[in-house]
Amino acid sequence: MPLEVRFLHDPLSTQGFVGCALYANVFRFYRKDDGTWAAHKVISIPPKKVEGWALPEMPGVMTDILISLDDRFLYFSNWAHGDVRQYDITDPEHPKLVGQIFLGGSIVKGGPVKVVHDVELKEQPDPVYIQGRKLEGSPQMLQLSLDGKRLYVTDSLFSPWDRQFYPETVAKGSVMLQMDVDTVNGGLTLNKDFLVDFGKEPEGPSLAHEIRYPGGDCTSDIWLPAGSSECPHRASGKCAEAKMPAKI
Repeated sequence: MPLEVRFLHDPLSTQGFVGCALYANVFRFYRKDDGTWAAHKVISIPPKKVEGWALPEMPGVMTDILISLDDRFLYFSNWAHGDVRQYDITDPEHPKLVGQIFLGGSIVKGGPVKVVHDVELKEQPDPVYIQGRKLEGSPQMLQLSLDGKRLYVTDSLFSPWDRQFYPETVAKGSVMLQMDVDTVNGGLTLNKDFLVDFGKEPEGPSLAHEIRYPGGDCTSDIWLPAGSSECPHRASGKCAEAKMPAKI
């Protein structure tokens, strides 16, 4: 079930990635030399055998994917399992897992779900608390700062599904969190000084979904290197002077 499609930001590139939600697969698609298009699976998250859930096997349910502005890292969230992952896509045919963090989800210790077989984890992840608030939901929509150093996440997917799988999120409201990103070696760390609690909204509790930067962001724009001959603003000299890449 393809859900999110992300092209590389390089406008001369003819490839990208698509996240397939239910079974948590990522496919790379690309244009071949003969002009035709092809795709193959490059990431697959194995399901977990569980008790106390809707099905005997719990898939990852990959709900959002994102590519950093420099096309080096790919991020995605597994809404059922509860983790955010970071992959180095320097070699796009062979993504390499370099960062992972659990922020709630359906398999945390002390919850109604018992994991009976897991090919990835030796034990169920611990619940996560930030500023005294337990994370009741699971990471969902993502947004990355333009410098790639701060990854933001909210936890509401679709209110009927939120109500079914994470009822405490509906009762208490969503949160927005920030992860600090190691852009050298890879790695994700929760910033415990940052918390937006949508349960405290005047008309709340509220459920938060999309995250956007007003001037453009990593999920919606294609960018050109400063001073690129392909940039339509090059004649003005603005791109050559800009510290950040120039947006089309």
